[in-house]
Amino acid sequence: MPRITKVYTRTGDDGTTSLGGGERVAKDSLRVEAYGTVDELNSQIGAAIASGLDSALSEPLGSIQNDLFHLGSDLCVPEEDKSARPVPRIEARHVDPLERLIDRLSEDLPPLENFVLPGGSPGAAQLHVARAVCRRAERLVVTLARNEPVGPQVIVYLNRLSDLLFVMARSENRRKGVPDVLWDSRR
Repeated sequence: MPRITKVYTRTGDDGTTSLGGGERVAKDSLRVEAYGTVDELNSQIGAAIASGLDSALSEPLGSIQNDLFHLGSDLCVPEEDKSARPVPRIEARHVDPLERLIDRLSEDLPPLENFVLPGGSPGAAQLHVARAVCRRAERLVVTLARNEPVGPQVIVYLNRLSDLLFVMARSENRRKGVPDVLWDSRR
């Protein structure tokens, strides 16, 4: 567990930052952009929880926030450095609970008959924002993976998490008695 004694270091004042393996890179490098977007996603999930989500959603989201720190760690340390610097990683054991929760929450939802627009209750709207940020993180990691190796479960986890956030948004609306906002293609 890291011990942080000082928030600022001044080492990034030149526009660079250190990866988990010690290499200094530009703060706008693709790898930093990817794990920075995962951090943004984690913040959006925190905002969703703070909005007063039903406990059936907020409790698993707390675990997911912890998983996202694993994912950030997984991305912060390049694959070639992980043998010398073992770090928490995203594994299949993190993906499986997402799938089980999607299935469980989906049982209580009516089938989709149209596209759902972001909105409804405040918590559902915030979950839709988190879903959109999750998809952006996934796109960035896919691009990163074309250039250098990433953990084998990172893209899978983000893909499944975005699906879960969509289902959670629908579930939150249902639990709050607010209908999903449906796309009107004729408007």
